This record gives sequence, C-alpha cells and structure tokens, in this order.
Amino acid sequence: MSTIPNNFLGLEPEFSAYADARFAILPVPYDCASSFQAGSRNGPGAIISASQHVELFDEEVGTESHSVGIATLDPVEPNRAGPAAMHENLFEIASRIVRDGKFLFALGGDHSITSALVRAVMAKNDALSVLQIDAHCDLRESFEGTPYSHASVMRRVFDLGASIVPVGVRTLDADEHAFLQHTTIQPITAHSCHYDNDWTDRAINALGDTVYVTIDIDGFDPAYAPGTGTPEPGGLDWYQVTGLLRRVAREKKVVSADIVEVMPIPGQVVTEFLAAKLAYKLIGYVQAQA
Repeated sequence: MSTIPNNFLGLEPEFSAYADARFAILPVPYDCASSFQAGSRNGPGAIISASQHVELFDEEVGTESHSVGIATLDPVEPNRAGPAAMHENLFEIASRIVRDGKFLFALGGDHSITSALVRAVMAKNDALSVLQIDAHCDLRESFEGTPYSHASVMRRVFDLGASIVPVGVRTLDADEHAFLQHTTIQPITAHSCHYDNDWTDRAINALGDTVYVTIDIDGFDPAYAPGTGTPEPGGLDWYQVTGLLRRVAREKKVVSADIVEVMPIPGQVVTEFLAAKLAYKLIGYVQAQA
C-alpha cells in the first residue's frame, strides 16, 4: 500500500531532496507573538497537508513547476525563551538556507517571523524591497510589551533598511498613521485595489529590482480565507493577488517569500488549501522567469 510523502505537494525523493532542490519550504509553527486569536502555529502543517491535493500541473504557467525540486525542511521549534530568542534562532536557520543558494519559502505561524527571514535574505541581497500583502500595516514600535510582535514586524523590517510596499491595507492605528508621514512608505489600500485601475502599476513602480514577498493571509477578504487570527472585511480576491504576484515575478527578481497567519478552522480546509495553491503558484511564477 503506497502512502503520500509527508512534505509539501507530497513529492517523491526525486523532487524533494534538499541537495538538488531550488526551493526550500521552511515550516515555522510559531504564534507566541499573536495578539487576538491563537492557532496559526497549526498553519504550516495544515498547508502542507492541503498541498498534497494540489495538482502538480499548473494550467496558467503550462508546466509542472515541482520538477526543479521543492524540499520541505523540518519545522522550526519555537524558542520558549521569548520572541527575541525565537527571532535569533530563526535568523540562524534561515541564513543557512540562504547561504546554500535555495529560494527560501517559509510557512507561518504568525507574522512576527518575517523580520528574521528578511534579515537573513538581506545578507545576500542588501538592496531589498518587501512586497507586503496584508490587511494591516504592522508598523507599531512595539505591541503588548514586545518589539517582536506580529503587529510590529514591518517596523522591524523598516529598521533593517529594506523598502516596504504594503498592498491590501485596510486598518491601522493613529501612531502608525503618524509614523507613515515621516517615511516614503505609501500603502496601497484595499480600497485602491478595488476602485483604482492603476494600483498594480503603483505597486510595481514602488518596488526595487530585488523583492521579498510576504503574504499575510488576512490580506485576502475573509470570504476567501476565513481561517486567520485577525480577519478584516473588504480584502483582496484570488485574481487580484495572483495577478500582482505574476507581474512582480515577471518584472522583478523575487528571491524569497513567506505565507503567514493561516489559522485552520476545524472541519474546513478553504484557507489552508488557498495558501498551499498560492505558494505553488508563486513558485511557478518565479520558476517561469529562470
């Protein structure tokens, strides 16, 4: 009796061995920095399970993108010493993957993981732009006693010196609004994505040549991705997100990515399947430009 390998897409060793893989999937089941609903620690496992039912042939790119090799690494153990210690631990793990020349694709976990990943990627790509698909700006200096909160993650990315292009934003607090007035960050709101014809052009033009993509699943409208800790109405749809990612991969050099904040809902697999297919879509878009 055959069984499906327990890795992203259920790939056989021929396509999932780390040594030969172009892409490396890093599960990070961590949500100790969440502030509303916990449960995104279960996101990576749920996404990987759902991915085993994603078709390997992509009708849009016209190929089976997994053939270049997609390795799935062991999950990163949460560091119970606290968010700062977790950040350093994740940075060290991510740095090794980047040094190995892999395209690092992390699956969260809460959004706080992104700053450690970006920091690792910037060691090899110092002039880095971060495309942030998200309902929130995540630019608070700190939140609930820690600067490593998921609500502060893009402030830490800003501190690293990366440029940030937020897309799909539809909520922020007064302090974040005041902070934005002193930066060059110009969020492309969800309202703009629905009503302005030039929003994708604005996103593309704001990005530099080398791009890290971070996708908070709450960037999608809850109708498409209800399984998340902080759902916000009025979000993006599948074709808005994939259309933007397709253009970014075609016109820029995408070097790393993450999908975060998937919080599985018992008895429903909509969100994790969307995340799994989205990850494979982005891999396909990137590989099509190789």
